[in-house]
Amino acid sequence: MLELIQTVNSAVNGVVWGPIMLVLLVGTGIYLTVRCGVLQARRFPFIMKNTLGSLFAKKDTVQRSEHNLTPVQAVSTALAGTVGTGNIAGVTGAIFTGGPGAVFWMWVSAFFGMMTKYAEIVLAVEYRQVDQKGAHFGGPMYYIEKGTGLKWLACLFALLGGLACFGIGNIAQSTEIAGAMESLVGLPPLYTGIILAVLTAVVLLGGVKRIGQVASYLVPFMALFYIVAGVAVIVLRIDHVPAALVSIFREAFSLEAVGGGVFGYTIMLAMQQGFARGVFSNEAGLGSAPIAHAASDTKEPVEQGMWGVFEVFVDTIVICTLTAMAVLLSGVLEYDLSDFASNGAAAAAAFNAILPGTVGGTVLQISLLFFALSTILGWSYYGQRCWGYLTNNNPVVDVLFKVIFILVCIAGAMGSGELMWSISDTLNGMMAIPNLIGLLLLSGTVVRLTRTYFSKH
Repeated sequence: MLELIQTVNSAVNGVVWGPIMLVLLVGTGIYLTVRCGVLQARRFPFIMKNTLGSLFAKKDTVQRSEHNLTPVQAVSTALAGTVGTGNIAGVTGAIFTGGPGAVFWMWVSAFFGMMTKYAEIVLAVEYRQVDQKGAHFGGPMYYIEKGTGLKWLACLFALLGGLACFGIGNIAQSTEIAGAMESLVGLPPLYTGIILAVLTAVVLLGGVKRIGQVASYLVPFMALFYIVAGVAVIVLRIDHVPAALVSIFREAFSLEAVGGGVFGYTIMLAMQQGFARGVFSNEAGLGSAPIAHAASDTKEPVEQGMWGVFEVFVDTIVICTLTAMAVLLSGVLEYDLSDFASNGAAAAAAFNAILPGTVGGTVLQISLLFFALSTILGWSYYGQRCWGYLTNNNPVVDVLFKVIFILVCIAGAMGSGELMWSISDTLNGMMAIPNLIGLLLLSGTVVRLTRTYFSKH
């Protein structure tokens, strides 16, 4: 029976994360980019000023609700769920499989993904709900139902998200954390799982406000930590950077046949790997991040939507690129990926080859630990909101979900549930289907809100 389930899941996964689906994901970004007048490029300075620039501005005097997230807390929570092991292990695997050219196509997917995530967040804020306490909540399930009237499609998204949160958002991350802790301090997986469960419980039981507060401290720290290490790698091999960049652009358009295969196979492989890693990393189009942004107390949908552009920029253009440069500058591509225990081990070898001693490996383990922990916190809220939608925010179901999610941390740390992780990976990709349908049907609303906002600014 298990073999049958694995076979069926593998077949579905091949379609969900296959070329057709990736073209649909990127194609939606292209469509939204055209309809919004290439907003992510044309208004990029304005977007950075109102997102990154606002982090260094004086504290605003806007009255904030105790039940909602500030814009920064909302994007931190979204980044917590977005920035994960895919930024390190996923990018490394893509380069080994698709060559340096995969990095270029990853950038392309990120460019158009900026508009996809922007549109998701705009709609999430526009169609969000408010409970009796004044707390905001929303996401794709709400804008699909309220905007298109297709409640069955909204329920499908919520069901897929509610199931995927246990695998992609928990088990896969708990396994990475247990491996990192065992490597760093020799802590047995069971103890790691118990500690992780306690930490998750403390944050999760405190509600979305506590998740946002923790994420607003954790995400900037972990991002800065990894960025400093990545920049150090580039500085130490600065003389090799031009050659690495040349290889990225040259192999992105390479028409060579590999092993007597189809002419131009390398460019197709590079595109597939680049698009897949880009989408998997920044989650543009999957519909997860808008759930966090809907909890923001921002009144203007477009203003919160600009954080989506910033989010993809940080996740893919900055963090994923640093991983890619470490791999390209280190010389590890001279080996086969099978020579390493995992994609993460290959990334660690890349950093070790450049940074002094074993500093590189330690940096990677610590980064993976924080990336995985933040993903658990982000996805705990996504799952909570999905099950809340399906059960009309039933308090008993809410408590039951939290208890199960916390206990799954221990199971994941113990290395169990590989099949569930694989199935959740498929469900994670399937979330994009109802979400993309909603985005395309409501693209006119996104355009209208965007034009109205920028006519005033």
